[in-house]
Amino acid sequence: MAKIAIIGLGLIGGSLGLALKAAKLPNLEIVGCDRDNEALAKARKLGATDKTTWNLREAVEDAAMVIISTPIVTTREVLEAIRDDLPPNCVVTDTGSTKAAVMTWARELLPREISFVGGHPMAGKEAASIDAAEATLFKDKPYCLIPSPDASEAAVQAVNGLINSIGGKALFLDAEEHDQFAAAISHLPIVMSTALFTLARSSLAWQDLSKLASSGFRDMTRLASGDPTMNHDISLTNRGAIIHWLDRYMEELSRYRDLLQEGKEGSLFELFTKAQLDRDAYINRTERHDEGPLPEIPPLNDQLASMLVGERLVQRMRDIGKLISGETPREPPDRKNNGGHRP
Repeated sequence: MAKIAIIGLGLIGGSLGLALKAAKLPNLEIVGCDRDNEALAKARKLGATDKTTWNLREAVEDAAMVIISTPIVTTREVLEAIRDDLPPNCVVTDTGSTKAAVMTWARELLPREISFVGGHPMAGKEAASIDAAEATLFKDKPYCLIPSPDASEAAVQAVNGLINSIGGKALFLDAEEHDQFAAAISHLPIVMSTALFTLARSSLAWQDLSKLASSGFRDMTRLASGDPTMNHDISLTNRGAIIHWLDRYMEELSRYRDLLQEGKEGSLFELFTKAQLDRDAYINRTERHDEGPLPEIPPLNDQLASMLVGERLVQRMRDIGKLISGETPREPPDRKNNGGHRP
């Protein structure tokens, strides 16, 4: 009977337990460990674990694999607490959203005979508790793997096999590369979402603004409802990469602001059109589970924009720009020679 210990029974830890149980792997015992007795009780009720305990030593005893699924900063405490109780050749992995700090802690704290393979499932929800756990959370989602340099091949394959069994797609990266990439597509959106909400909420007109807010505002600020502890730990352990992408984002916002300030409607139209085409191509590829390269959308000009979105729409954008600048819009062809009367 192989034993997997899951330390931390929140959304990710609980979902891992459910996914492993759903995989029906033979001769596997799942032991859940958490400081919260309520989380332990819910894990048992949901069937995410075979056994539960609040005791770390008991959890890792005789474990073939230990999965640390706690808040990132707590990971260091867990590694320090379990290092002397890990059985020989045990594989240790984690699910933290940042990796450079975690890999350093593992190298400093774990015995050399213990293989550490860093992990980060690119899956989640706003809710962080086990109440939101589901067996299909990782299905078809990228699952980043960052093996330590001295991790055994068997350990890497064991974690890779776990990812396959829960429906994830292993993606091998090094720690610095992971943290830069994650900062751009995961951590920056958290900051953006939170900042947008705090901006609107702090306005003196919030009572009126909130009455107008609908699906667009709700979608854009969804990540602001995420777990504050997780968001704090991400920011603390990946500060440099997040600041880098924040600076680039502010530069991009400044570019849009300058175009608005200058009234360059043609350039704005090209930006919006190209962004739509690029994003649609990305979404279509994602829905098809296509792992090939994204098609390159060439720089737009009036002729290409006319082909893609229609001459009438392009002309309408030009006319709107002329109205704003005080010029007289060109009369559409179907309105000429109509005695001044519009159909």
